[in-house]
Amino acid sequence: MSAVFAALVLMLVYALALPSFAPWDLAIGLGVSVAVLGATSRLLFPGAKGSDPPPLWRRVAGFPLLSLAVAREAAVGTWQVALVVLRLRPLRAPGIVAVPVGERTPAGVAATALALTLSPGEVFVDLDEERGAMLIHVLDASDPEAVRRRYDAFYRRYQRRVFP
Repeated sequence: MSAVFAALVLMLVYALALPSFAPWDLAIGLGVSVAVLGATSRLLFPGAKGSDPPPLWRRVAGFPLLSLAVAREAAVGTWQVALVVLRLRPLRAPGIVAVPVGERTPAGVAATALALTLSPGEVFVDLDEERGAMLIHVLDASDPEAVRRRYDAFYRRYQRRVFP
């Protein structure tokens, strides 16, 4: 049912962007909406591990907060990299930290990888499926547990309700 609602909402957005509510335009909008939903259904409607995925309206409502959190992380990362590049802060212990995947679905892992790569100073390196961990290169890997706690807190507070 949520896929039908999503298709109708996308069709409405398409019609408002034109702006035309002619039957032919609505039909094209519905076709584009169904194609987009078909191509992104795994991302929008993932099968969460052990539970039902959150409803679409809840995911859409949580997206602005997630976007602001990612922007804040990018600003903090930019500042930290600038301090290192300008030699105002020493490059302490760069390295790779294994962060457990935990409850994340494959779409959630992809969202985490994208969000953290937007922040300078951190790069998603690989997914170690055997260990169930994301390998992330960070500027300061001197306290790997702190890095893991930070990623877990970010996921629980901002990302889980949008991309589980």
